[in-house]
Amino acid sequence: MKAIDGHTRTCGLIGNPVEHTLSPVIHNTLAELTNIGLCYVPFRVEEGQLEAAVKGAYALNLLGTNVTVPYKSDVIPFLKEIDPLAARIGAVNTLVRTEGGYKGYNTDMPGLYRAMCADGVKISGEKVLILGAGGVARAVTVLLLEKGAKEVILLNRTLEKAERIAQEVNVLAGRNFASAMANEDYGKLPADERYLVIQATSVGLHPHDEDVVIEDRSFYEKVHTGYDLIFNPARTKFMRLVEEQGGRAFNGAKMLLYQGIIAYELWTGTEVSEEQARLVAEAMQL
Repeated sequence: MKAIDGHTRTCGLIGNPVEHTLSPVIHNTLAELTNIGLCYVPFRVEEGQLEAAVKGAYALNLLGTNVTVPYKSDVIPFLKEIDPLAARIGAVNTLVRTEGGYKGYNTDMPGLYRAMCADGVKISGEKVLILGAGGVARAVTVLLLEKGAKEVILLNRTLEKAERIAQEVNVLAGRNFASAMANEDYGKLPADERYLVIQATSVGLHPHDEDVVIEDRSFYEKVHTGYDLIFNPARTKFMRLVEEQGGRAFNGAKMLLYQGIIAYELWTGTEVSEEQARLVAEAMQL
Protein backbone atom coordinates (compact mmCIF):
# COMPACT_ATOMS: atom_id res chain seq x y z
CA MET A 1 0.00 0.00 0.00
CA LYS A 2 1.23 3.48 -0.85
CA ALA A 3 2.27 5.58 2.13
CA ILE A 4 -0.33 8.11 3.26
CA ASP A 5 1.00 11.57 2.50
CA GLY A 6 -0.12 14.97 1.24
CA HIS A 7 -1.12 13.50 -2.14
CA THR A 8 -3.39 10.78 -0.71
CA ARG A 9 -7.05 11.13 -1.73
CA THR A 10 -9.81 10.17 0.68
CA CYS A 11 -13.07 8.38 -0.04
CA GLY A 12 -15.55 7.08 2.48
CA LEU A 13 -18.96 5.76 3.42
CA ILE A 14 -21.85 7.91 4.64
CA GLY A 15 -24.53 6.07 6.59
CA ASN A 16 -25.86 4.98 9.95
CA PRO A 17 -24.83 2.43 11.09
CA VAL A 18 -21.52 1.93 9.28
CA GLU A 19 -19.59 -0.16 11.79
CA HIS A 20 -20.37 -3.48 10.04
CA THR A 21 -19.29 -2.39 6.54
CA LEU A 22 -16.94 -4.34 4.27
CA SER A 23 -16.43 -1.33 2.00
CA PRO A 24 -13.03 -0.33 3.49
CA VAL A 25 -11.74 -3.82 2.66
CA ILE A 26 -12.95 -3.48 -0.95
CA HIS A 27 -11.56 -0.02 -1.63
CA ASN A 28 -8.32 -0.13 0.33
CA THR A 29 -7.50 -3.48 -1.30
CA LEU A 30 -8.26 -2.01 -4.73
CA ALA A 31 -6.04 1.00 -3.98
CA GLU A 32 -3.20 -1.37 -3.14
CA LEU A 33 -3.76 -3.55 -6.23
CA THR A 34 -3.96 -0.55 -8.60
CA ASN A 35 -1.17 1.39 -6.87
CA ILE A 36 -3.32 4.49 -6.36
CA GLY A 37 -2.85 6.79 -3.36
CA LEU A 38 -6.34 6.47 -1.92
CA CYS A 39 -7.62 5.81 1.61
CA TYR A 40 -11.22 4.77 2.38
CA VAL A 41 -12.91 5.18 5.78
CA PRO A 42 -16.49 4.90 7.11
CA PHE A 43 -18.30 8.03 8.38
CA ARG A 44 -21.25 7.58 10.72
CA VAL A 45 -23.69 10.43 10.01
CA GLU A 46 -26.38 11.08 12.59
CA GLU A 47 -29.97 11.87 11.67
CA GLY A 48 -30.38 15.46 10.53
CA GLN A 49 -26.69 15.86 9.59
CA LEU A 50 -26.76 14.53 6.03
CA GLU A 51 -26.63 17.88 4.21
CA ALA A 52 -23.79 19.04 6.44
CA ALA A 53 -21.97 15.76 5.81
CA VAL A 54 -22.18 16.09 2.00
CA LYS A 55 -21.10 19.74 2.06
CA GLY A 56 -18.34 18.92 4.55
CA ALA A 57 -17.06 16.05 2.41
CA TYR A 58 -16.82 18.40 -0.56
CA ALA A 59 -15.17 21.13 1.50
CA LEU A 60 -12.59 18.61 2.73
CA ASN A 61 -11.78 17.67 -0.87
CA LEU A 62 -13.02 14.06 -0.60
CA LEU A 63 -12.77 12.38 -3.99
CA GLY A 64 -16.08 10.62 -3.43
CA THR A 65 -18.22 8.66 -1.02
CA ASN A 66 -20.55 5.74 -0.91
CA VAL A 67 -23.96 6.23 0.66
CA THR A 68 -25.75 3.48 2.55
CA VAL A 69 -28.93 3.17 4.61
CA PRO A 70 -30.84 5.19 5.53
CA TYR A 71 -29.66 7.94 3.17
CA LYS A 72 -29.72 6.53 -0.39
CA SER A 73 -32.78 8.57 -1.37
CA ASP A 74 -32.43 11.40 1.16
CA VAL A 75 -29.05 12.43 -0.27
CA ILE A 76 -30.43 13.31 -3.73
CA PRO A 77 -31.46 16.93 -2.96
CA PHE A 78 -27.89 17.73 -1.87
CA LEU A 79 -26.26 16.69 -5.17
CA LYS A 80 -25.21 18.91 -8.04
CA GLU A 81 -26.18 16.27 -10.60
CA ILE A 82 -27.63 12.75 -10.77
CA ASP A 83 -26.96 9.99 -13.26
CA PRO A 84 -30.09 9.06 -15.29
CA LEU A 85 -30.16 5.45 -14.05
CA ALA A 86 -29.94 6.59 -10.41
CA ALA A 87 -32.75 9.07 -11.09
CA ARG A 88 -35.00 6.32 -12.50
CA ILE A 89 -34.22 4.05 -9.56
CA GLY A 90 -34.68 6.88 -7.06
CA ALA A 91 -31.63 5.92 -5.02
CA VAL A 92 -27.94 6.89 -4.97
CA ASN A 93 -25.13 4.90 -3.37
CA THR A 94 -22.06 6.60 -4.89
CA LEU A 95 -21.04 10.28 -5.01
CA VAL A 96 -18.37 11.36 -7.49
CA ARG A 97 -16.64 14.71 -7.11
CA THR A 98 -17.30 17.19 -9.95
CA GLU A 99 -16.80 20.93 -10.30
CA GLY A 100 -19.03 22.58 -7.70
CA GLY A 101 -20.52 19.48 -6.07
CA TYR A 102 -21.06 15.74 -6.24
CA LYS A 103 -22.73 13.69 -8.97
CA GLY A 104 -24.83 10.80 -7.71
CA TYR A 105 -24.75 7.30 -9.20
CA ASN A 106 -26.35 3.97 -8.35
CA THR A 107 -23.73 1.23 -8.61
CA ASP A 108 -25.84 -1.33 -6.71
CA MET A 109 -27.87 -2.30 -9.77
CA PRO A 110 -24.98 -2.28 -12.29
CA GLY A 111 -23.15 -4.31 -9.62
CA LEU A 112 -25.99 -6.82 -9.49
CA TYR A 113 -26.02 -7.05 -13.28
CA ARG A 114 -22.24 -7.58 -13.42
CA ALA A 115 -22.55 -10.24 -10.71
CA MET A 116 -25.35 -12.03 -12.56
CA CYS A 117 -23.33 -11.97 -15.78
CA ALA A 118 -20.34 -13.41 -13.89
CA ASP A 119 -22.60 -16.19 -12.57
CA GLY A 120 -24.00 -16.94 -16.03
CA VAL A 121 -27.52 -15.72 -15.20
CA LYS A 122 -29.45 -14.35 -18.20
CA ILE A 123 -31.95 -11.46 -17.88
CA SER A 124 -32.89 -10.65 -21.47
CA GLY A 125 -36.20 -12.26 -22.40
CA GLU A 126 -36.72 -13.77 -18.93
CA LYS A 127 -39.89 -13.86 -16.87
CA VAL A 128 -38.83 -12.79 -13.39
CA LEU A 129 -40.41 -13.00 -9.93
CA ILE A 130 -39.19 -10.56 -7.27
CA LEU A 131 -39.80 -11.32 -3.60
CA GLY A 132 -40.34 -8.02 -1.78
CA ALA A 133 -41.60 -4.52 -2.47
CA GLY A 134 -39.13 -2.18 -0.79
CA GLY A 135 -36.57 0.16 -2.30
CA VAL A 136 -34.31 -2.70 -3.39
CA ALA A 137 -37.18 -4.47 -5.15
CA ARG A 138 -38.04 -1.27 -7.01
CA ALA A 139 -34.41 -0.79 -8.07
CA VAL A 140 -34.19 -4.39 -9.28
CA THR A 141 -37.40 -3.96 -11.29
CA VAL A 142 -35.91 -0.91 -13.03
CA LEU A 143 -32.69 -2.84 -13.75
CA LEU A 144 -34.68 -5.72 -15.25
CA LEU A 145 -36.56 -3.27 -17.46
CA GLU A 146 -33.27 -1.72 -18.61
CA LYS A 147 -31.73 -5.12 -19.39
CA GLY A 148 -34.59 -6.52 -21.44
CA ALA A 149 -36.48 -8.87 -19.14
CA LYS A 150 -39.81 -9.97 -20.66
CA GLU A 151 -41.93 -9.31 -17.57
CA VAL A 152 -41.69 -8.95 -13.80
CA ILE A 153 -44.10 -10.03 -11.09
CA LEU A 154 -43.53 -8.58 -7.60
CA LEU A 155 -44.69 -10.84 -4.77
CA ASN A 156 -45.14 -9.21 -1.39
CA ARG A 157 -46.97 -9.69 1.89
CA THR A 158 -48.66 -6.31 1.41
CA LEU A 159 -50.10 -6.31 -2.11
CA GLU A 160 -50.54 -2.52 -2.25
CA LYS A 161 -46.78 -1.89 -1.92
CA ALA A 162 -46.04 -4.22 -4.81
CA GLU A 163 -48.79 -2.65 -6.91
CA ARG A 164 -47.33 0.82 -6.30
CA ILE A 165 -43.90 -0.24 -7.59
CA ALA A 166 -45.42 -2.01 -10.59
CA GLN A 167 -47.39 1.10 -11.53
CA GLU A 168 -44.35 3.38 -11.16
CA VAL A 169 -42.15 1.15 -13.32
CA ASN A 170 -44.88 0.70 -15.93
CA VAL A 171 -44.99 4.50 -16.28
CA LEU A 172 -41.21 4.45 -16.89
CA ALA A 173 -41.61 1.58 -19.35
CA GLY A 174 -44.56 3.08 -21.20
CA ARG A 175 -46.19 -0.35 -21.20
CA ASN A 176 -47.38 -3.13 -18.91
CA PHE A 177 -44.06 -4.61 -17.85
CA ALA A 178 -44.53 -5.25 -14.10
CA SER A 179 -47.44 -6.64 -12.10
CA ALA A 180 -48.09 -7.48 -8.44
CA MET A 181 -49.24 -10.51 -6.52
CA ALA A 182 -49.71 -11.29 -2.82
CA ASN A 183 -47.24 -13.88 -1.49
CA GLU A 184 -49.98 -16.41 -0.78
CA ASP A 185 -51.31 -16.24 -4.36
CA TYR A 186 -48.23 -17.74 -6.03
CA GLY A 187 -50.34 -20.83 -6.79
CA LYS A 188 -52.05 -18.77 -9.50
CA LEU A 189 -48.84 -18.67 -11.52
CA PRO A 190 -48.94 -20.91 -14.63
CA ALA A 191 -48.13 -24.49 -13.65
CA ASP A 192 -45.77 -25.05 -16.59
CA GLU A 193 -43.78 -21.81 -16.22
CA ARG A 194 -40.35 -21.59 -14.56
CA TYR A 195 -38.86 -18.27 -13.47
CA LEU A 196 -35.75 -16.40 -12.50
CA VAL A 197 -36.53 -15.39 -8.89
CA ILE A 198 -34.76 -12.56 -7.08
CA GLN A 199 -35.06 -12.50 -3.29
CA ALA A 200 -34.99 -8.77 -2.47
CA THR A 201 -36.02 -8.74 1.20
CA SER A 202 -33.96 -9.00 4.41
CA VAL A 203 -35.75 -12.23 5.35
CA GLY A 204 -33.16 -14.91 6.07
CA LEU A 205 -30.40 -12.44 6.97
CA HIS A 206 -28.11 -13.70 9.76
CA PRO A 207 -28.91 -14.45 12.59
CA HIS A 208 -32.36 -15.41 11.21
CA ASP A 209 -30.83 -18.00 8.90
CA GLU A 210 -33.87 -20.32 8.82
CA ASP A 211 -36.41 -17.66 7.80
CA VAL A 212 -37.74 -17.54 4.25
CA VAL A 213 -40.47 -15.50 2.54
CA ILE A 214 -42.27 -18.56 1.09
CA GLU A 215 -41.90 -21.93 2.82
CA ASP A 216 -43.93 -24.13 0.45
CA ARG A 217 -41.65 -26.33 -1.61
CA SER A 218 -44.14 -26.34 -4.50
CA PHE A 219 -43.24 -22.68 -5.11
CA TYR A 220 -39.61 -23.61 -5.71
CA GLU A 221 -40.61 -26.05 -8.46
CA LYS A 222 -41.32 -22.88 -10.47
CA VAL A 223 -37.76 -21.54 -10.01
CA HIS A 224 -35.04 -22.34 -12.55
CA THR A 225 -32.62 -19.81 -10.96
CA GLY A 226 -32.79 -18.14 -7.55
CA TYR A 227 -30.75 -15.04 -6.72
CA ASP A 228 -30.74 -14.03 -3.05
CA LEU A 229 -29.39 -10.51 -2.51
CA ILE A 230 -28.39 -11.52 1.04
CA PHE A 231 -24.77 -12.67 1.44
CA ASN A 232 -24.76 -13.56 5.15
CA PRO A 233 -25.31 -16.49 5.53
CA ALA A 234 -23.57 -17.53 2.34
CA ARG A 235 -26.23 -20.20 1.71
CA THR A 236 -29.68 -19.02 2.77
CA LYS A 237 -32.73 -21.19 3.25
CA PHE A 238 -34.15 -19.64 0.07
CA MET A 239 -31.09 -20.91 -1.82
CA ARG A 240 -31.36 -24.37 -0.27
CA LEU A 241 -35.02 -24.68 -1.25
CA VAL A 242 -34.25 -23.61 -4.83
CA GLU A 243 -31.44 -26.15 -5.11
CA GLU A 244 -33.51 -28.95 -3.56
CA GLN A 245 -36.04 -28.53 -6.38
CA GLY A 246 -33.33 -28.67 -9.04
CA GLY A 247 -32.70 -24.94 -9.60
CA ARG A 248 -29.47 -22.95 -9.53
CA ALA A 249 -28.98 -20.58 -6.58
CA PHE A 250 -26.67 -17.64 -5.89
CA ASN A 251 -26.16 -15.14 -3.07
CA GLY A 252 -25.52 -11.39 -3.06
CA ALA A 253 -21.77 -11.49 -2.34
CA LYS A 254 -20.74 -10.71 -5.91
CA MET A 255 -23.23 -7.85 -6.07
CA LEU A 256 -21.54 -6.33 -3.00
CA LEU A 257 -18.14 -6.84 -4.63
CA TYR A 258 -19.03 -5.37 -8.01
CA GLN A 259 -20.97 -2.36 -6.73
CA GLY A 260 -17.80 -1.41 -4.88
CA ILE A 261 -15.60 -2.03 -7.90
CA ILE A 262 -17.82 0.13 -10.13
CA ALA A 263 -17.72 2.97 -7.57
CA TYR A 264 -13.91 2.70 -7.41
CA GLU A 265 -13.71 2.83 -11.20
CA LEU A 266 -15.88 5.97 -11.22
CA TRP A 267 -13.68 7.69 -8.61
CA THR A 268 -10.31 6.79 -10.11
CA GLY A 269 -10.90 6.32 -13.83
CA THR A 270 -9.21 2.91 -13.67
CA GLU A 271 -10.58 -0.38 -14.96
CA VAL A 272 -10.49 -3.23 -12.45
CA SER A 273 -9.61 -6.61 -13.97
CA GLU A 274 -11.38 -9.86 -13.10
CA GLU A 275 -8.15 -11.09 -11.49
CA GLN A 276 -8.10 -8.01 -9.25
CA ALA A 277 -11.80 -8.57 -8.48
CA ARG A 278 -10.97 -12.14 -7.44
CA LEU A 279 -8.25 -10.88 -5.08
CA VAL A 280 -10.67 -8.38 -3.52
CA ALA A 281 -13.20 -11.16 -2.98
CA GLU A 282 -10.50 -13.17 -1.19
CA ALA A 283 -9.73 -10.18 1.03
CA MET A 284 -13.45 -9.87 1.84
CA GLN A 285 -13.42 -13.61 2.73
CA LEU A 286 -16.46 -14.20 0.51
